[in-house]
Amino acid sequence: MNEQRIREILDRIRNVTVAVYGDFCLDAYWILDPKGSEVSVETGLQARAVARHYYSLGGASNVVANLAALEPRAIQVIGVVGDDLYGRELRRQLDALGVDATSLVIQRENYDTVTFAKPYLDDREQPRMDFGFFNRRSPETDEALLAGIRRALETADALIVNQQVPGSIPDESFIDRANALFAEFPEKVVLLDSRHYGRKFKGICRKTNDREAASLNGVEVGLAESLPLEDVRMYARRLYEQSRKPVFLTRGPRGILAVDRDGLHEIPGIQLLKKLDPVGAGDTVTSALALCLGAGVSCAEAAEFANLAAAVTVQKLFQTGTASGQEILVVGKSPDYIYQPELAEDLRKARYVEGSDIELCGEAIPFGRIKHAVFDADGTVSTLRQGWEQVMAPVMIEAILGEQYRTADVSLYEKVRRRVLEYIDQSTGIQTILQMEALVEMVREFGLVAPDKVLDKFGYKDIYNRALMEVVNQRIARLERGQLDVSDFTVKGAVDFLAALRNRGVTLYLASGTDQEDVVRESRVLNYAEFFNGGIYGAVGDVTKYSKRMVIDRIMTENHLSGPELAVFGDGPVEMRECHKRGGIAVGIASDEVRRYGLNPEKRTRLIKAGAQIVVPDFSQWHDLLDLLFGGNTGS
Repeated sequence: MNEQRIREILDRIRNVTVAVYGDFCLDAYWILDPKGSEVSVETGLQARAVARHYYSLGGASNVVANLAALEPRAIQVIGVVGDDLYGRELRRQLDALGVDATSLVIQRENYDTVTFAKPYLDDREQPRMDFGFFNRRSPETDEALLAGIRRALETADALIVNQQVPGSIPDESFIDRANALFAEFPEKVVLLDSRHYGRKFKGICRKTNDREAASLNGVEVGLAESLPLEDVRMYARRLYEQSRKPVFLTRGPRGILAVDRDGLHEIPGIQLLKKLDPVGAGDTVTSALALCLGAGVSCAEAAEFANLAAAVTVQKLFQTGTASGQEILVVGKSPDYIYQPELAEDLRKARYVEGSDIELCGEAIPFGRIKHAVFDADGTVSTLRQGWEQVMAPVMIEAILGEQYRTADVSLYEKVRRRVLEYIDQSTGIQTILQMEALVEMVREFGLVAPDKVLDKFGYKDIYNRALMEVVNQRIARLERGQLDVSDFTVKGAVDFLAALRNRGVTLYLASGTDQEDVVRESRVLNYAEFFNGGIYGAVGDVTKYSKRMVIDRIMTENHLSGPELAVFGDGPVEMRECHKRGGIAVGIASDEVRRYGLNPEKRTRLIKAGAQIVVPDFSQWHDLLDLLFGGNTGS
């Protein structure tokens, strides 16, 4: 989905009238600070001091907030709240969104506004306190709600049925009467998102997750169990066959499956490098789907649009966030999709060229057309910088902890360490300056360093570069003294493979996230600079002037290349993604940089997810790799 199509869908959404029936809830966030607490004089128990508190719309209310962020023509709400403090706050926030609350019932007896109170201590959610789980809706309330549903079916383009609270429909005859209303309007878009009554509602579109879909198919799945993609596809198809209405099945970071009369559509998840919070993402998906369907957008495009919207929401921390049209446009400009996660995470599913360690990850790869090839440097050809991750990690950890680097307790240190290692793993292959930009964000996120002492990206880069170059220069010195050989710092078979490609007339390029002058210097030291007749490229300190994406685009444009005429070789996700987006042949080098040969399983995982079509542990079988790339010979 390109930018123009996203804009067209957003324009169509602005003409949509949508209604929401469901469990209208409030999320209460209580940020605790033990330093402000005291022991109660009355009870002798330790009190818990709330440093700050805030409230946001949850449940069906959050669905409404997500709808409002996309600016449809009108929003109707159908639900019930209590005559209490939380109900007043919920109504105040809904009023601020400008919705039609004519059908929002206030039940004054036997009903408390459903509220999820979430205490946070050191950024970790503590046991939640729930209000309103013993409610009993009155018959009068049910009648008013059914009248609101009828009005929505008569006047709105789409109706969302959102049920999340157990026992929120105490009289299930209410569902039977709602189903009868849906049957009166068979062409109306009605989208169901129900945790507890999914089997009861009939004849409407469904949005559910993979585990709920399994349960609806009579299969109970534990929280720790993973669901094979084949099973998930089967569950989605069966649900569609039951109603002949579109089914949307969310899979968290693995994307969305959609089934309609045109068949099964698979929308991959999106790779995001920031810290993520999935709370509320399901509501974002529900809202985006309903608006798209109400606007007449196809199921496949609706799922793709909703996937982009969810990618916005999960990046918003400590809130049930929403996604605006502008935010979706930013994410949708060039999303980094997660490909084949099942294969990536299970080495047993690997398929190899017979008699080799060359793994084929793609189907129908257009071999035999390569004219130009781009190589990453570090970890792909050179191992001079082997261990850069072990240098960067402590630099980042110390930057985040600041003066607490030596004194921080184990839990805080481990929390920071895990966050850093996760980011480094995900960002392998991008320019160092971009990694340092992310470091600045992480320093501010943790808030352990005074704002006036936070360095900019260039300051942190200088610290990291000094630490890394000390290691690199020591290795170069040993090389120059003859204590080590060039082969000690190159991936096995890499130089032979470069020579073979040149002999076939392929134009070669070296593109690295390392600084330009360092890339040139190190390629000359290791005696492979001569092979890159297309040029050697590295970072220049300005991300607007250099990136691997820009190099690949320029090569393809200047040489008038179609996708498979370009091959990209690398051990990082960045170059794999950029190659995959352009239809090139993406070859992942899952190298064990310590040994300089053999498979690094972690690299294999992230390379396949980034779109690698071929994965090799090194270039030791370069003859076979060459035969495959130019002849398509799989040996099978």
